[in-house]
Amino acid sequence: MSSDTQMTSTEILSRLVSFDTTSRNSNLPLIGWMREYLDGLGVPYRLSHDASGERANLHVIIGTPGPGGIALSGHVDTVPIDGQAWSSDPFQLRAENGRLVGRGAADMKGFVACCLAAVPRFQSAKLRRPIHLFISYDEEVDCAGARRLIVDLAESGQSPALCIVGEPTSMQPILGHKGRIAVDVKVRGLAGHSSVPSRGVNAVHAAAEAVAWIAAEQRRFGVEGPFVPGFDPPYTTVHVGMLSGGTILNIIPELAKFRMEWRVVPGDDVQAALGRLRKHVATAIEPRMHAVDPSTGFTITVADWLPGLSLDPDHELASLVRQLTGSNSTGYVSYGTEAGLYQDAGIPSIVCGPGDIAQAHTPDEWILASELDACDAFLARLAIQQAA
Repeated sequence: MSSDTQMTSTEILSRLVSFDTTSRNSNLPLIGWMREYLDGLGVPYRLSHDASGERANLHVIIGTPGPGGIALSGHVDTVPIDGQAWSSDPFQLRAENGRLVGRGAADMKGFVACCLAAVPRFQSAKLRRPIHLFISYDEEVDCAGARRLIVDLAESGQSPALCIVGEPTSMQPILGHKGRIAVDVKVRGLAGHSSVPSRGVNAVHAAAEAVAWIAAEQRRFGVEGPFVPGFDPPYTTVHVGMLSGGTILNIIPELAKFRMEWRVVPGDDVQAALGRLRKHVATAIEPRMHAVDPSTGFTITVADWLPGLSLDPDHELASLVRQLTGSNSTGYVSYGTEAGLYQDAGIPSIVCGPGDIAQAHTPDEWILASELDACDAFLARLAIQQAA
């Protein structure tokens, strides 16, 4: 790759989409391509890997290395295409009626492509403070890449002062998002013949009782709150996304399980919400189970946790991003991002990037070419603003 050849955002996006970086796969081939690109431009970077060594983060530093400056953060893993009806190869970028179609085009290789295309501009800007690029893995699973990157920032002493996470927001500044906690619930019953239900403990029935309570809890949130204006919906939500149990109809099911999540508005106490579930199970469901067999019951395990994001509208980062986008409005979203993790690590963060979240994870995922243009212009203005 020649360093004197400027690649456009669309050209880079085409290369990024060509790598199948579904979260279950290694991202090292894509990271290898990025390293070649950056080496050609003479830009330093750091690598940090997961425990398997099959996935890597890139921390790119443009300008004088050191703490401070601003980071542009994006992940390069994608959700699967399994079971989706694509009209063309998901891993070959296709232009159609102003749209660029391909897996990850909106979420969020489009933003990453714009950042990489902007590197030569950043290099020539004589930056007062460094511009960092965070390229992370496994955001679609549990944000393990961002968590690993935060550890590496602490070890290197090269943490930025501010961070812009480029999830698709149609280039509108997003000041806050909900936190998320995912929980696995396993129910152990006692098997027996279905003709004598009193001699067994039906794990599916017990799980269903808990699920019914969770559905009622969801309705309660909608009535009682707490309410935080700007979110849709403006209150904490809870739901069960997966449920299974039993083997055949005439056996009392011994095992059942379900996976659930809370999406929590800023200021709400997710641990209190989890505590209410544990208390309900322990007082309203398990006593009847234990009366038949003490070994039966529930196991409730937190699978992962992503903190929420809340940036003061008057914070310097909010002012900067409003200036760079030309937008006087800011918003809030219900989906989670890595921004909450960076905020918790002491790096004030905001979410702003090209594309529409409605296109993320869909068959024939697409981003408007004009959205890439808008992001390119945003980054060009950032280079000027950060110049000496």
